[in-house]
Amino acid sequence: MKLAERVKAAQPSVTLALNAKAQQMAAEGRDVVSLAAGEPDFDTPAHIGDAAIAAIKAGFTKYTPTRGIPELRKAICAKLEKDNGLKYTPEQVLVSAGAKHSLYNVFQALLEPGDEAIIFSPFWVSYPDMVALAGAKPVFVETRAADGFVPSVEAFKKALTPKTKAVILNSPNNPTSALWPGEVLEGIGKALVGKDIAVVSDDIYEKLVYDGKFESILNRVPELAGQTVVINGVSKSYAMTGWRIGYAAGPKDIIDGMSRIQDQSTSCPNSIAQKAALAALTGSEAPMQAMVAEFAKRAKLIAAGLRKLPGVTCSEPKGAFYALPDVSAWMTKKYKGAPVGNSMRLAEILLNDFEMAVVPGGPFGAEGHIRLSFAASTEMLEKALQRLGALAAKLE
Repeated sequence: MKLAERVKAAQPSVTLALNAKAQQMAAEGRDVVSLAAGEPDFDTPAHIGDAAIAAIKAGFTKYTPTRGIPELRKAICAKLEKDNGLKYTPEQVLVSAGAKHSLYNVFQALLEPGDEAIIFSPFWVSYPDMVALAGAKPVFVETRAADGFVPSVEAFKKALTPKTKAVILNSPNNPTSALWPGEVLEGIGKALVGKDIAVVSDDIYEKLVYDGKFESILNRVPELAGQTVVINGVSKSYAMTGWRIGYAAGPKDIIDGMSRIQDQSTSCPNSIAQKAALAALTGSEAPMQAMVAEFAKRAKLIAAGLRKLPGVTCSEPKGAFYALPDVSAWMTKKYKGAPVGNSMRLAEILLNDFEMAVVPGGPFGAEGHIRLSFAASTEMLEKALQRLGALAAKLE
C-alpha cells in the first residue's frame, strides 16, 4: 500500500542503526568498540531499581493518569524549583515516555504546516524530523567550532521571520557538548519577548556539566515563562535510558494541548518506571554525582587523545558526554584506493574494518565531523583512540 506522505519526513535514525549493527557484531563474538549510543554505561542506581521492584510487589501495574502520577509531578515541580529556581504547579507538568516523547508532543501541539522552527546546528538528529512530522519547516542557524559551537545572537535574530513559531534550545548540547553561556541565552530570549514564538528548552543533559554552570533561559529572561516549555527527564542524569520517563513543564494551555495529544497516542507512561523516576528525583544524588565526576575525567581523556591524531581538531566537552572532532582533513584522503569522501563513509570504514562504532556528523548538521560518546569505560576509550590511530596510519 502507498504510505502517507508524512512518512517521507521521518528519516531512519543513523545513531540507532549503527548502534544496532555494532550490537549484532558484538553478539557474533567480534571485539567491537561502540561509541555510538548516547547513554551512560553505568547501571541504574540500586535505590531506584529497588523502588521499581517494590512497585511491582505492591501491584502498582495498572494504568495511571495520562499526565503521570500526582506524586511524581509534585516531585518534578520540587526539582525544578530547587535546581533551577523555576516555579510550576503539577497541572503545568506532563510526564511522558522519555524526553523524546515530550518533544514530539510539544511539536505536535504547537506546529502546523507553514510554520517554521529554528534549530541550532549541529543539532540532535531527531529535531528536524519531529518538526517536519508536524508539518512545519526546520530553519537552521549554524554555530562554529571556532566559537565553541556557541550560537551567535545576531545570526539567530536574522533567522527570525513572521513564520517562526518555535525555537529549540539544547544546552549542554548533543552532539557538540557545548554549554551555552547565560548571556547568549539572554540575548536569544530578549529577542523573543512579546512574540508569538514558543521556546522549547531541551535540558536533558542539565546535570552533566564539567566546565561552567547550567542556566535556564528563564533564569535570564523570566518574562518568557508564558511561552517556554522546559523538557527534561531521568534518562541521562540517572542512567535510566531504558526506563523511558521524560517530562515537560510550561504554560498550562500548552501542557493541556500536549496532554490531549498523549491521551490519543500512548496514554500514560509506564507505571513502574514512574515510581522509579520518583525515587531518582527524591533520593540520594551521590551515584549520579560519582558518574558525572567520571565523565569529566573521560571528557579530558578523549579530547586530548583525539587532538593527537593527525589532521584532527576537537573542542573540550563542557557537558553531555560527546566529543565531536573535526576530521574533515581525512575526507580528502584515500582508504584502500578510494576517497573517504564523507562522514558516513568514514563511519562505515571504522565499523567494518576496525570494529569501531561512531556516528557520522552529517545527520547532525556537522559534515566533516564524527560523534563519539565517551559514556564508555576508560579502557574502551583508549582502545577507540588506538583504532582511530590505526585508520589514520592507513589513509593516503
